[in-house]
Amino acid sequence: MNFFIVLFFVSLAGIIFMVVRKIRLLANGSSLPLDQAPFEVPRFEEVHGTATRLMKRLGYFILVEIIRAYVRVVQFFKNKYLQIQTKMEERRARHGAVPALPKEPNRFLKVMAEYKRKIGRIKKEVKEEENL
Repeated sequence: MNFFIVLFFVSLAGIIFMVVRKIRLLANGSSLPLDQAPFEVPRFEEVHGTATRLMKRLGYFILVEIIRAYVRVVQFFKNKYLQIQTKMEERRARHGAVPALPKEPNRFLKVMAEYKRKIGRIKKEVKEEENL
């Protein structure tokens, strides 16, 4: 909201400046010729180069701010999660709840881990036999 108010007043000041300038020119009895621009127009290459540099800086700035915001939000949720977790543990302890027993690992995962170990052992033996 504040940004729009500032933007409004800056544009209002610019309009007032232009109107006052025109009134002064008319009061002096002179005016700008219609075929001449009131300011010098830069070449397109200069404008393009400046705009490109500004866009790169703006893009970098926005990227940095997004990463900062992401890190802050993740840290905030991590802290809240830990706070909630400790509160839940305190409530369970107050009400005499039995702590959960560790679950037995999934049988499929156990089989896969054993399979990987066997393959690793076989690879190691093959490398030793071939002297690699």
